[in-house]
Amino acid sequence: MPTDSDSQSMSPLSTTDIALDADLAAVRRRMIREAAQAIDILKSAIDSLWELDESTAKRISRIEKEIDKEEVRIEQECYRILALKNPFAADFRLITFILRVNTDIERVADHASSIRKIIARIDEPAPVWPESLREMGERIPVMCEQLLRAVVNTDAELARSVVKQDRAIDKLDGLAFDEITALIEKNPSMASNYLLIYRVARELERVGDLLGNIAEGVIYLVTGNIVRHTPKKKRDSKSA
Repeated sequence: MPTDSDSQSMSPLSTTDIALDADLAAVRRRMIREAAQAIDILKSAIDSLWELDESTAKRISRIEKEIDKEEVRIEQECYRILALKNPFAADFRLITFILRVNTDIERVADHASSIRKIIARIDEPAPVWPESLREMGERIPVMCEQLLRAVVNTDAELARSVVKQDRAIDKLDGLAFDEITALIEKNPSMASNYLLIYRVARELERVGDLLGNIAEGVIYLVTGNIVRHTPKKKRDSKSA
């Protein structure tokens, strides 16, 4: 039967575990909220692109700056937990996941802001948009929503789907280059606009890479497997 001294020695450990769980849950919620904000301004930037609408520029800029600040705060909180709470096993895996994803989320917001700046530089009238760029603009928001669900639900299968979709975005980026080259040859007076449009394609391709990185982090969080740089055949066999 436990003695009073046994109860006293067990109490600090129990309190620490409860406090650690609460800290991890709180920082995870903050990361998810940060991700939702980044996705929101990215979708706003893409929607604004097609009509060269600058009305959302101030809002995108304001939220992007808020995300910059929150990224630093989340990182500081993760380091505090690592230093003071000594997490291990699944808790340590969660902290490393949050640290990595936190950085990628901030970069997604940066790309949204970059697209917003490009919109302001494209001259009227609105150019002919490459079909491949249109498709990228349709696929990326879908990937964002799927990834957010994968993060919230720690869904490795959905995360694997996002990783596969990133490869499709890479192919579309190559097609965009070919389409834009042809458009410049056909309309040399619009060359500066089309070069800016290709910058948008590059921004979206990089967003796709970031979404893929986060999805790989979800897989790691759930399974403990690091799938980054894994050959395609081996990766597909693991998900089969």
